[in-house]
Amino acid sequence: MAEGTARVEAFSDGVFAIAITLLILEIRAPEAGAAGGLWAGLRALWPSYVAFLLSFFVILVMWVNHHELMRLVRVVTYPLLFANGLLLLTVTFVPFPTAVLAQHLATSEAKVAVAFYCGTFVVNSLAWGLVFSTMVRGRLFHAGVDAGTIQRVRRAYLAGPLVYVVATLVALRQPLLGLALNASLWLLWIRLGYRETAEGRRSL
Repeated sequence: MAEGTARVEAFSDGVFAIAITLLILEIRAPEAGAAGGLWAGLRALWPSYVAFLLSFFVILVMWVNHHELMRLVRVVTYPLLFANGLLLLTVTFVPFPTAVLAQHLATSEAKVAVAFYCGTFVVNSLAWGLVFSTMVRGRLFHAGVDAGTIQRVRRAYLAGPLVYVVATLVALRQPLLGLALNASLWLLWIRLGYRETAEGRRSL
């Protein structure tokens, strides 16, 4: 079976939208009459704000990368459908480690919480690599996608899991440093350069 990417993109967009929406549901409003008043209750939620912003931006960047990656593909095959499904599985899981991070970031369990959060993206990055390798093996790219672009994306998808593993290990000692290292990969995914090839292909 081979078909265009429209249905895959539509389904994937729905999954990304649901996952990113679920993040805000983990932030609970302070209870009325709590000690210290409402302002104190709102300030105490700072770990939830941090976790929400981190994961919101992560899912946003993943959605943009998914969109740009799919622009390079001319057809979708069964192996790609299942690889993409595995990727979406890891995306839908993100709200859970986000909730764990929010609840434990300001506690003595911060190391475990941050390591669990960073470890989630080890698995997620491996799923991205599987999607891309499925595209390469199936030769699913448009004719305008050059070897340099494929090599650049491959290098990024090889480096990503390694950095996430390091971030996970660092978090077990220094949770804030591990979290910062995890977030630093945003720059890699934002600057990956899908758009260059996509625009080139439109001008062919």
